[in-house]
Amino acid sequence: MLKEKIIKFALFLCAFVSVIVSFAIMLTILIEALKFFQKESVVTFLFSSQWAADAAFMNADGTSKQGVFGALSLFWGTFYISLIAMLTALPLGVMCAIYLGVFAGKKSKNYLKPILEIIAGIPTVVFGFFAAIVVAPFIVWFFSLFGIQASFQSALGAGFIMGIMIVPIVASLSQDCIEAVSEKRINGAYALGMTKKEVVFAVILPEAIPGIVAACLLGLSRALGETMIVVMAASLRPNLTMNFLEDMTTVTVKIVEALSGDQAFDSSLALSAFSLGLVLFIITLIINMFSVYLINRFHKRKNL
Repeated sequence: MLKEKIIKFALFLCAFVSVIVSFAIMLTILIEALKFFQKESVVTFLFSSQWAADAAFMNADGTSKQGVFGALSLFWGTFYISLIAMLTALPLGVMCAIYLGVFAGKKSKNYLKPILEIIAGIPTVVFGFFAAIVVAPFIVWFFSLFGIQASFQSALGAGFIMGIMIVPIVASLSQDCIEAVSEKRINGAYALGMTKKEVVFAVILPEAIPGIVAACLLGLSRALGETMIVVMAASLRPNLTMNFLEDMTTVTVKIVEALSGDQAFDSSLALSAFSLGLVLFIITLIINMFSVYLINRFHKRKNL
């Protein structure tokens, strides 16, 4: 009895510490972000595309101003590169999940599952190095065949490699959802004379789609927080453009840049990292909450 109480208390303590640490992080980011918005305009931060932290300007009243912090180009770069990543990871991840969950035999699973797990464990700096050394030159060479000029640092290169990085997340979670589809419905479809391909598209995928969408959203939240691949494959320059062959950067890269160097911790540049982190945190939290909602809905449908 005493042992059980000790275990319960230890588990409660672990959960309590996790909650307190998470709350402390949120509170710190919020307080420092509010300090930034006392110095800089919220409207400029959210809707201006000009990010020039080192520039000096003169205000109308004759006072000098250091830096302009318009984060629109940073948020655009973050979502644009993440979109390319999802367009890469979604088909590859879902097709892997369908194969592993429906078509693969035991031997194939024994080989392919560990490969996906190895990919998931590769450090992001290795992905970034591969993007810079192999993928970027290939993109430049490929588009030069059509007379199109591409940059060695591009959103396409960073997004593609980021997509490869999150394939294991999408594949693993989607496979779990596919394998959780009711055996009765699958056997009923086979009893009606459906082929395996027809069962996949008519029964399994419609049933598993909420879980697959949730898996993709979790992969998206992982892509939104990526830094190293962007630094090595997409550059540090904010760039509001639709051209995926040009260089651009993301919120997380600018957070690292803002907190690096010898600037004062209460400077606008240093505080801008917290404001960027706050917006990114809110966006990621919303995506994760929606993912959890979809997963819960999937489990409820499964239990009906």
